Amino acid sequence: MASSASPRAANARRSFLFGRTRAVEPALRPPWGLDEDDFVARCTRCDHCIESCPTGILLRMDGGFPGVDFSRGECTFCAECVAVCEPRALVRDDADAAPWARVAVIGEACLAARGVECRVCGESCPAAAIRFRPRLGGVAFPELDAAACTACGACIGPCPTRAIDTRARNHLPMESET
Repeated sequence: MASSASPRAANARRSFLFGRTRAVEPALRPPWGLDEDDFVARCTRCDHCIESCPTGILLRMDGGFPGVDFSRGECTFCAECVAVCEPRALVRDDADAAPWARVAVIGEACLAARGVECRVCGESCPAAAIRFRPRLGGVAFPELDAAACTACGACIGPCPTRAIDTRARNHLPMESET
């Protein structure tokens, strides 16, 4: 009897039976957060970082730990969250240290990919990392300059189709993306 399960589902079951759990990207932590294991070990879930965030993008996420929700706004990298973090789950030892190793990505749901003129992401980007190059016979499509992108999230909330997200700069695909 043939199985009606998809190959992806069969692989997931096989991985589970052999003790291999799938990689799931954790919630985006506040800027200058330690790596996930160290962050979770140090964070006391006191909410001081959440309360200090002037843009209101920090929220309690799974397990009560703080995480970033860019649909609420952008990160200005003011470092207020770092200043109030007593357990040092957020650490900025170097003033030039990047807040996180992330970059914005523009997905297939982008209106420009569907032939609809939209430039809201480029207009929202304070780093001018999203530019629009005209295309012959079509609308201009956004091009992201990854080197200029700070992953501040300013482009995410205003996107009418939620086509923009951030991911790790050294991105490894999750099982759901394969």
